Amino acid sequence: MPLTKVLLSTVLAAFVGHAHGAALPLDQLRLPQGFSIELLARVPNARQMALGDGRVLYVGSMHEGKVHAVELDDHYRAGPLRVIAKGLELPVGVAYRDGSLYVSALNRILRFDNIGQRLANPPPPVVVNGDLPSERHHGWKFIAFGPDGWLYVPVGAPCNICEPNPDRYAAILRMKPAGSQLQTFARGVRNSVGFDWHPLTHELWFTDNGRDLLGDDAPPDELNHAPRAGMHFGYPYCHGGSLPDPEYGKTHACSEFTGPAQALGPHVAALGMRFYTGTQFPPTYRGQIFIAEHGSWNRSKKIGYRVAVVRLEGQRAVSYEPFVTGWLQGESAWGRPADVLVLPDGSLLISDDHAGAIYRVRYEAQ
Repeated sequence: MPLTKVLLSTVLAAFVGHAHGAALPLDQLRLPQGFSIELLARVPNARQMALGDGRVLYVGSMHEGKVHAVELDDHYRAGPLRVIAKGLELPVGVAYRDGSLYVSALNRILRFDNIGQRLANPPPPVVVNGDLPSERHHGWKFIAFGPDGWLYVPVGAPCNICEPNPDRYAAILRMKPAGSQLQTFARGVRNSVGFDWHPLTHELWFTDNGRDLLGDDAPPDELNHAPRAGMHFGYPYCHGGSLPDPEYGKTHACSEFTGPAQALGPHVAALGMRFYTGTQFPPTYRGQIFIAEHGSWNRSKKIGYRVAVVRLEGQRAVSYEPFVTGWLQGESAWGRPADVLVLPDGSLLISDDHAGAIYRVRYEAQ
């Protein structure tokens, strides 16, 4: 597939310098022909993104303990960066609904009411649920509201490989917006940090990070499809749909579980994912899945550090290919994609917690 560099004006703008960090080498990023990428804003440790009313972009963080807000203008250009919450524990996840911002903070789900009108003077949070597991290992949580109106909250395994309480860990939970009726939607999910619902079928798809210490090339990370509640995706007994765990795989056959819809690269750390619901990109991208691959940390040769696209035909994944690359140069990475988000104009945002940046990808017909 032909590739293009970022626009020269974008590169120059990135190197002018910015109040929130050093200049970024955007000229190293590669995209398909017709696409360009620019720096939208510098946001320290940027993880999950959510768009609220009035074009306010909310951004969670992994290690900063803060939640940020960026007001976007009519052309989706960024205004000043605001801190709307601080002193939280792993506030990675953000979700917006009915004027309120929901934030995951390790063992708690918090709600900031009427937040769009209180950016300069944020309200104190309301605790929606304060009884989630408090283990930090895989304790950070991507959160989102489903088409059913429930808030979906994953709880990762508190380990690399173990057999935790299946109703408490290694699962995707859901609750009513007020925090009531907590229930388990999917089990056997080691660590999901990204999910979305198909725009037509409204069925859940999610990424899952495979276990470590089985070598460079196994197991794969996963893109999974959960059309209904009650499915089990294998952890800790089976990985990638066909690889029995050397410690726990003797008690259950892989055939007992649901395998991935698409095997992703081994240890790419697939995080945020979204269906492309815009119309700015060419028709071949519409209804397809963009995935932020944060990048491997324990392979002898690094992989990931990119945004990939998985193409579907109906409910079947048929291809898996790179979309934006270049954050990894040899064995050195200057950026790590963490989430993706489609803006109303059809452009695509990418958060990067390593570079502390939000990028915007646009398409212009050639």
